[in-house]
Amino acid sequence: MQLSSSTDFTDYLIAPNPTQPDLARVVDGVDHTGQTVRLSVIEERPLTIYLNSQEIVTAMTIGDYPKYLALGFLRNQGMLLDTDVVTRIDFDDELDTVVVRTAQETSHEEKLKKKTRTSGCAVGTVFGDMMEGLEAVTLPNTPVLTSDLYALAHKINRTPSLYLETGAIHGTVLCQGNRPLVYMEDVGRHNAVDKISGWLFDTKTEASDKILYTTGRLTSEMVIKTALMGIPVLASRSGFTAWGVEIAQQVGLTLIGRMRGQRFVCLSGNDRVTRDVDPSSVPEDDKKHRRKSASVDDA
Repeated sequence: MQLSSSTDFTDYLIAPNPTQPDLARVVDGVDHTGQTVRLSVIEERPLTIYLNSQEIVTAMTIGDYPKYLALGFLRNQGMLLDTDVVTRIDFDDELDTVVVRTAQETSHEEKLKKKTRTSGCAVGTVFGDMMEGLEAVTLPNTPVLTSDLYALAHKINRTPSLYLETGAIHGTVLCQGNRPLVYMEDVGRHNAVDKISGWLFDTKTEASDKILYTTGRLTSEMVIKTALMGIPVLASRSGFTAWGVEIAQQVGLTLIGRMRGQRFVCLSGNDRVTRDVDPSSVPEDDKKHRRKSASVDDA
């Protein structure tokens, strides 16, 4: 299997923009030798999400794609259904607020009574029963080609991103076959996946033939959100939690982790994985990418 060393990033529908000035800033520091260094560090800012007149949550985020983040958060919490009609989304950059307005009032008050803190970094909050809605989920038996997985990992790991520029951030990528489509980043993996969900909702894009790739751990929250979006495959270069694996097996989600170079591990849905390429033909990640990948697992 030949993977080109020169990668074309123009076919992304949305790609990271590591040069966007308000997402990171340069600060001065001192390294281990006592030398002055200049380091690019990620910005984070609060974003308060409203659903109609109800304040829902304040999330810490890098501040890009606030409308997608709000839509995706509300959708993944079950406060915004696919049948709901969004009439307007108002974002106020000065007040750091985004208001999602629907044609009819939604029944979200009950969900606000129960909050569960998730195990993600930049701790996330899930309102209501985390497992609510999973009983109705039927994921398609979408086949997965290992040649596609290798091609995706090769391209995504080499895409210019805030992570490669600054670290301290997670990426989540919506893919189809061997093509990455939408690449979102944020300080918390839950924010990044909410942006993907918001984009899917806003564009009415079909999810049944998609793969979700994440740089972060495969936790229960990540598995639940992926399943509720209707995406049948979740892959990561990082590791698993036991509950995440258990839920994936329960809902029929193909769950693939520890994707590094030639290697990966499938803990759910292996019958849907077609090994159509010899792993020995896949080049190992170079030292730079192995170091980057390893650091994410501990984030």
